[in-house]
Amino acid sequence: MTLRRVAGAVLAIGLVASRAPAAPAAVPPAAAPTSELAALVDRYTTDRQTLFRRYPVDYSPERYARLSRFYADWQQELRAVPFESLSVEGRIDAVLLANRIEYEQRLQAREQKWVAATATLLPFAGRITALLEARGRLDPMKPEAAAATLDSVAAAIDTAMKALKRASPPATRAAGGAKTSGGKPAPPKPAAGAAPELQRTRQINALRAVEVLASLKDDLAEWNRFYSGYDPMFTWWNATGYARVDKAMAGYLKALREGVIGYKEGEDEPIVGNPIGRDALVADLASEFIPYSPEDLLALADREFAWCRNEMVKASRDMGYGDDWKAALEKVKTLHVEPGRQVDLVRDLAHEAEDFIEQHDLVTIPPLAKEDWRMIMMSPERQKVSPFFLGGDQIIVSYPTDAMDYEDKMMSMRGNNIHFSRATVFHELNPGHHLQGFMTARYNSHRRAFGTPFWTEGWALYWEMLMWDQGFAKSPENRVGMLFWRMHRQARIIFSLRFHLGEWTPQQCVDFLVDQVGHERANAEAEVRRSFNGTYPPLYQLAYMMGGLQFRSLHAELVDSGKMTNRQYHDAVLHAGSMPVELVRASLTHETLPRDYRTRWKFLEALR
Repeated sequence: MTLRRVAGAVLAIGLVASRAPAAPAAVPPAAAPTSELAALVDRYTTDRQTLFRRYPVDYSPERYARLSRFYADWQQELRAVPFESLSVEGRIDAVLLANRIEYEQRLQAREQKWVAATATLLPFAGRITALLEARGRLDPMKPEAAAATLDSVAAAIDTAMKALKRASPPATRAAGGAKTSGGKPAPPKPAAGAAPELQRTRQINALRAVEVLASLKDDLAEWNRFYSGYDPMFTWWNATGYARVDKAMAGYLKALREGVIGYKEGEDEPIVGNPIGRDALVADLASEFIPYSPEDLLALADREFAWCRNEMVKASRDMGYGDDWKAALEKVKTLHVEPGRQVDLVRDLAHEAEDFIEQHDLVTIPPLAKEDWRMIMMSPERQKVSPFFLGGDQIIVSYPTDAMDYEDKMMSMRGNNIHFSRATVFHELNPGHHLQGFMTARYNSHRRAFGTPFWTEGWALYWEMLMWDQGFAKSPENRVGMLFWRMHRQARIIFSLRFHLGEWTPQQCVDFLVDQVGHERANAEAEVRRSFNGTYPPLYQLAYMMGGLQFRSLHAELVDSGKMTNRQYHDAVLHAGSMPVELVRASLTHETLPRDYRTRWKFLEALR
């Protein structure tokens, strides 16, 4: 996993908080809109992918320099586009591409800063990178010089290992570590001789160093395979030296993981994470066309959380549990199917949702989109990171397997019970992620270059809200299932922002999900691990609810006002393609954007 993914796959432009001018009335499109810049965007995407193939060493100075030149060249080319003569759709693409390039430049600078901070732990990294870059340029191999470099690297790793042992106090365990006799993860304790804040900083920097070193280790193995056996002089000079360096890197990785991060063999991976800070959060929010501060979003999450809690109490009363909504939630968790029957449940729930959507004329689901989705089961190992469903062209089902122990089996069944599942199957399939993927592959596919979780996850979460409004929850147990996930998405805003602001540790995030949302502890750990292990960018978890509210606000503007029907609105969103929702609004309302357009749509005000 590279630090590019840790930093976040979001776009980048400046923050402008002014209110948008009134948009013109929406006109239902007769066909999917088209942009005269589609080919230009496709070429940018292809050229960028080409450079990543040509410069595959993740943290290479040569790669950074080439990409910097690439982004600068594309900015110049984009400035030469006759913007004033472009159509509405062409202007949208021009704004999005400029935004994307600015983001990539900022993200690269952020990553370079993080990599530079690992230099004290990895003083030998530059020598390894130089070998890898020489191979990429196809420079003539100088076997004896390479052997000398490997010998110096091995010695440098040995020196770094000794320095690490002298400087390292016993590592603090992060969330998700060893278990107590009661089966619950032990809370982290401050390391002896080190303030918790200092120890946490060392863990974060060690995590970054591990990612850089693991990447270099893999790349050096490929470097060795390229020459070994083919070039007899290389093999003669370097076989022993490479084996020594590879072993040294493995040992140093182990020392960083165990001595600083706190990983222990045979235990779950500790949750450390990589908080980016408030300034980076503000910049990334502006990149996603979200004209609000982290504090604004936390206030919104608290408001929505209170609404969910009130509705949960109502459902609890209808179930006979009075105001004890946690007791009602516990009852719902026991309503799971027996082992081996979850596949049947998911199939039936998918068909139920499709029938409901068609009966209410909400969106067009092409016959092939109902036919082509598939189902697979999630492995026990993957369930440690993704304890619930995943979806797209297929739905990936979490449920116990025979290899799990009793506690994990029960947590998996309770966390994937009938009513929780009923609220999420359509999120993953139709009209959620599966329909999204089906349509974006067929309409304005070039805009997948501007993909954002605010569109992807926001759309699927929006459907959970709309299905609630349309009466899909027929029983109080159904309502509890839907409300659990809605509370979960509010909680994601709270714990992810507070983590990246440096206010909460991963353990506090886990405890919050258990205490305030009602998660099983193992599932809460998996959720937090999934959020902070580098798989998802910093804004991903809050994008569900914020993107959903953007689509909800746009629905109020276009459907509730009578300008569009539900089907027209939803079809138009899918035809417009994947992009920040504010730009979806510009497409549906035919807003003529200026070249220097910045986020200005105060979508939350329309929902108050």
